[in-house]
Amino acid sequence: MHPAFSIIVFTTLSGLGYGLAAVLGLGLLDPAALATKCAHVLALALISAGLLSSTGHLGNPQRAWRAFSQWRSSWLSREGVMAIVTFVPLLVSAWASVIEGRYLALPGFLGTALSLVTVYCTAMIYASLKSVQAWHTRLTPACYLLFAAAGGFVLASAFAFAGGGNTVALPLLAILLLITAWATKLRWRERMKNLVPLSTPESATGLGDIGRVRLFERPHVTENYLTREMGFKVARKHAAKLWRIAIVAGGVVPALLLLVLAILGGQGVIAAAGAALAAVIHWGGVFVERWLFFAQARHAVMNYYGS
Repeated sequence: MHPAFSIIVFTTLSGLGYGLAAVLGLGLLDPAALATKCAHVLALALISAGLLSSTGHLGNPQRAWRAFSQWRSSWLSREGVMAIVTFVPLLVSAWASVIEGRYLALPGFLGTALSLVTVYCTAMIYASLKSVQAWHTRLTPACYLLFAAAGGFVLASAFAFAGGGNTVALPLLAILLLITAWATKLRWRERMKNLVPLSTPESATGLGDIGRVRLFERPHVTENYLTREMGFKVARKHAAKLWRIAIVAGGVVPALLLLVLAILGGQGVIAAAGAALAAVIHWGGVFVERWLFFAQARHAVMNYYGS
């Protein structure tokens, strides 16, 4: 499928923001430290930027509010509702840290739980689609949650090195989550490569009992919305190269940087800058991974277009 830039920015930035908010909600950073205050502001900024970018793919962004009305049946609507609800405890926690210099356990834990629920709702928008077989698996929400948690701990490590918390435990937890996230994603990709299509031209047309169905003529002479959005293809060699870039940038490099910084120990500008660099590189790797998530997905509707 065609990877929409706005959706990739949305899922990666909001995931990083919710991940950082979840770490802050656990009270793992000193609430009175200037670095922690900045972390609260950044978490809210990342979430807001991600949510705003999500309107970029809408034909009529001014009607986005209507999506909230379908929360009983739509994961997209549930995501929107949860995003609004989650802002309440996150703002309370941010106020307590930034203004009062203290940590509040109840809104903190509530913010952590709701952040994870919101990320889960985002993932289920794709995992619930039976028409895209690669996405329709429990591994999809698992990957989204693990990448959000890993990114949150990587980013939190930078603020820890800036004077906000433990400079050993947070980086080590980040490394553990990075390994778990990419191992789960690897399993997701192996499943995708070995999929036996449930929807075929034979099943889509209902003519399978007669024999093999072959396309005689395309439904449309020229390109249309479906062929542009659902028929996007990426060459196998390019996909393999991008996957290597994603796993090196999103997992290997950040893990090595954090490991070195954790071994050296201590806080300071250089250590904080190194951890911040690890977070930026990690985000770049996840960005590539998310692009592949869309680009390599095959929609069942392409059965009617000989694809």
